[in-house]
Amino acid sequence: MKALQFNRFGSPDVIVLRDVPKPEPRPGQIRIAVRACGLNPADWAVVDGLLADRLPPLPRGLGVEVAGTVDALGEGVIGVEIGDRVFGPATFDGPTAGAAEYALMAAWAHIPEGVTAEQAAALPMAAETAWHALDDLGVQPGELLLVHGAGSTVGEAAVRFALHRGIRVIATAGPTRAAALEEIGARVTGYGDGMAERVAALAGGRVDRALDTAPTGGRIDRADQASPAGGSLPTLIKLTGNPDRVLTVSDFAAATELGTRITHIEMRYDLIGEFARLAGEGVLVVSVARTYTLDQIQEAARLSQSRRPGGKLMLVL
Repeated sequence: MKALQFNRFGSPDVIVLRDVPKPEPRPGQIRIAVRACGLNPADWAVVDGLLADRLPPLPRGLGVEVAGTVDALGEGVIGVEIGDRVFGPATFDGPTAGAAEYALMAAWAHIPEGVTAEQAAALPMAAETAWHALDDLGVQPGELLLVHGAGSTVGEAAVRFALHRGIRVIATAGPTRAAALEEIGARVTGYGDGMAERVAALAGGRVDRALDTAPTGGRIDRADQASPAGGSLPTLIKLTGNPDRVLTVSDFAAATELGTRITHIEMRYDLIGEFARLAGEGVLVVSVARTYTLDQIQEAARLSQSRRPGGKLMLVL
């Protein structure tokens, strides 16, 4: 089969497309014919050596989020049959992962009717991160939440989950995603000069809590460039009046300095069935910005590393 691999650490340029043997499912695993594999900033960190001491020896594959058709069942697997459409995390403990013609999975959910493989593969990491961030922040129904960076995949998932939980939402986003966020019920304002004042006007004062889902160091006002942390968190603290009411999913260094909350991305995938249900009901959607073939991985990596992909980037097979 065709699979993306790297046999040394470095930039995405070290990733190559190779012919390798199909992986065989172990007990409790399934194998799928991959139709779509989501790409994430974490992929490039792994290629650069992140978790090098916790993962198996090189060569390795990349790509965690996958969707496709069940091709083989390991011993003891129940509740799924060959030919079923499923999505979830690919196993990451062998020489290949999700960015391949075939991948192994130890956790999965059925793709709902009306949801494409690309749409399903976009869900797991954004949904998991957003769900637990809202829980960690402690935001309650009826409260007013500011989601900064709502045009990101995690940000949009957080907006959708919050609205579904009965939370009022103000979102900051660029023009690409603003209309879509307004359509689902968020009040949206753009970045740049005066953004904090616009948020305060929309809120009628302070917001109850703020969730930072922007790329690390994302700024929302020129005044923030002189802040001790150099990012958006000082302004979010001003808008809430309390650093304990602010949480970031990315700017950990600034959070430590300023005393805001953080959420560590710990992918448990115990809610994958719930995410499938919400996707089937149209509550959960993660925008797919662009699709690429396996041999276009460097082009996809460049756009991903620009921090402005405009949604989920997807490999399609």
